[in-house]
Amino acid sequence: MVLTDREIESAIKHGHIRIDPAPDVTFYSSTSVDLTLSRFLSVWRTANFPGLDTVVSPAAAGYQYSQLAKTFSEPREIGSDGYILGPNAFVLGWTAETIELPSHSRLAARVEGKSSLARLAIGVHITAPTIHAGFKGQIQLELWNHGPLQVKLMSGMRVCQLIFEQTLGTPEKGYSGQFFAQSKK
Repeated sequence: MVLTDREIESAIKHGHIRIDPAPDVTFYSSTSVDLTLSRFLSVWRTANFPGLDTVVSPAAAGYQYSQLAKTFSEPREIGSDGYILGPNAFVLGWTAETIELPSHSRLAARVEGKSSLARLAIGVHITAPTIHAGFKGQIQLELWNHGPLQVKLMSGMRVCQLIFEQTLGTPEKGYSGQFFAQSKK
């Protein structure tokens, strides 16, 4: 069951959903709430060394995403002029808001793009829309420009929306994966 704007506001009021900072009343639509882009990005570097062919194998024993990210990406801060996301470019971003879905609330969420960005061919997630019951942290976004135009990303712009769903029962354990309590504030 998808929560409507009234149920989302009620769940926030009663602590079943925590969003910090709290969303402005204009950020609600009939079945979602908008979130904004933080000022931090992580930009992937490509290895342009003759004779070097980098292959990532996530199934390999000992693979750690955090080590890969440290090696092949660099942090960037969106300045007052914004960040230009060129055609076929990919960056990681974060929501400015910290989200918490306590396990006992029996709620999960999906992060989805905004149609205003989709019409410019900007996606905000590739295959990871699920925000599990028990999640706490900023939501990491996989920002990809699928189109032919350069698009300016600004800190504080509405970048995605959360759609909340009630779970059938309370999970035995809350989310405890590698991205629990992630933060890039």
